[in-house]
Amino acid sequence: MTPTRGRRLGIDVGAVRVGVAMCDPDGILATPVETVPRDAEGGADVRRIAALVAEHDVVGVVLGLPRNLRGEDGPAAVAAREFAAALEAGLDIPVELTDERMTTVVATRQLAGRGVRGRKQRAVIDQQAAVAILQGWLDTTRGT
Repeated sequence: MTPTRGRRLGIDVGAVRVGVAMCDPDGILATPVETVPRDAEGGADVRRIAALVAEHDVVGVVLGLPRNLRGEDGPAAVAAREFAAALEAGLDIPVELTDERMTTVVATRQLAGRGVRGRKQRAVIDQQAAVAILQGWLDTTRGT
């Protein structure tokens, strides 16, 4: 059973970077945390997220599942499922997959609207996508 109160991490897994966001203990607002370099072979990315879970007493992880517009799994969704399995193996908290179609597009537009472009945008786009993933999950879970 998933606890109703407590911090959760939102994760946006990419081929190069992993965006991480976190919510407050009441599950109201998601905020960016950091961007972790992707390490599919060595697992340093999974270990860093496990460290964040321990450091912030996280009760659950919400990981974006990048399905295509037809709702099918492509290579990115397969990679996300593998990442989720690696997290589940190393954590004692639930890891939940949630639809994340278009979150990177939305995050890019939001950042561009605030004047963040180019290299500065690449540095935070994954965190912003993780915020969108987690905030969407929080809003849906609360029924708003």
